[in-house]
Amino acid sequence: MPDTTERTTGTCPQCGAGIRADERFTAWCAACDWNVDPARPEERPGRRERTQRALARRHGERLHAEVTSGRPLRPRRDASAVLAQVIALAVHGTTAVLVVAGVWLLLVGLGGAGMVLGPVLLVLAWVLRPRFPGLSAKGPVLRRADAPELYALVDEIAAVVGTRGVDAIAIDPDVNASVTTYGVRGRRLLTLGLPLWETLTPQQRIAILGHELGHYAHGDIRHGHVVATAYWSLTTWHYMLAPIARPSLAEMAANLFGLVPRLLVRGLLTLLDHLTLRATQRAEYLADAAAARAGSTEAAVGFMDRLLVGDSLVTALRREAGTARTGRRDAGRGEAARADGLWARLAEHAETIPEHEYERRRRAGALRGHAVDSTHPPTHLRRACLLHGEPLPPAVTADDGRERRIAAELADARGMLARELVRYGVRG
Repeated sequence: MPDTTERTTGTCPQCGAGIRADERFTAWCAACDWNVDPARPEERPGRRERTQRALARRHGERLHAEVTSGRPLRPRRDASAVLAQVIALAVHGTTAVLVVAGVWLLLVGLGGAGMVLGPVLLVLAWVLRPRFPGLSAKGPVLRRADAPELYALVDEIAAVVGTRGVDAIAIDPDVNASVTTYGVRGRRLLTLGLPLWETLTPQQRIAILGHELGHYAHGDIRHGHVVATAYWSLTTWHYMLAPIARPSLAEMAANLFGLVPRLLVRGLLTLLDHLTLRATQRAEYLADAAAARAGSTEAAVGFMDRLLVGDSLVTALRREAGTARTGRRDAGRGEAARADGLWARLAEHAETIPEHEYERRRRAGALRGHAVDSTHPPTHLRRACLLHGEPLPPAVTADDGRERRIAAELADARGMLARELVRYGVRG
């Protein structure tokens, strides 16, 4: 990766070693790690927090050892994953019981009481029913007719990682990529963050597509209908049971009555989250392996490094928006001019991020270790696992003609999102 930015030098105040610095990034010492992670969050005190951190570290170390053992890493339904499925089914079973009980009360009557309680239970069951998310996107959604070359590439990569393609592709302004399902039939949605896509090489784009499709191939438990809809249901229950602010006397009684159910629901949400965490972290390693098979080990490491500096890309986009809004008499022309070359300038910024900034981020990740609630293992461990053993060649290779055709298919989305980012900046 080219490193053309002019540097300044200084001396480490901690060990006296020389420091190479770039004014755009944090100055730090490679000899003693001084200032390597100035934004490190403070660890919360308490026995529970210490126990959670210890468990997260122990599990992460075991999983990392398994990944680097030389044995093939495969999806596995351990006791935690099975228990998560049981809890999810119990959540849905509760809704089913409400339906059956409501219908039974309507049929039996119970001297008129059933005609009152039955509809109440049925309405409650309707409110607490499993939700299937609809198709939601921050930007344009491309169908097969809109982008046949992009879909053909996705289909080719899907075959390599052992799954099928997707039903819709959304293009959005985030520095990320993701997959999810939508609708009762579990249709597949691939979301490509254009600021990330535009800063990757063609081979790295193949690798990141392999990673995302790998989540479908390996049955990531959090992408499954049963557990995902149970999350939605429990979240709805927790919202419905939330205490009333500034309650009256009667409302205070309602708050008190709902206290135990609310704590139970919150406990189930926390438990379901922790039970699926292990399987989800394993799924990330499996998806990384799929990325390496599809695009090569080198390309998989490359896109992972780019994600490591994602906040720098966000800062660059915000700077673009600020430049377009200030110092120009004609704001419309200013925005149009900035939007026209936005993606080229963003790619140039990404290419000039110095290697010592990537290294700082990797070391900072190592210092932070395994987060208690992160669905992703630390990036430095994922990177090390990819580089462990023989590097894999690409199963799918970039083709200049196809790249040009895909770029043409994305042209309208590129223009629209560039104008939005320059006008409104990065949201959220």
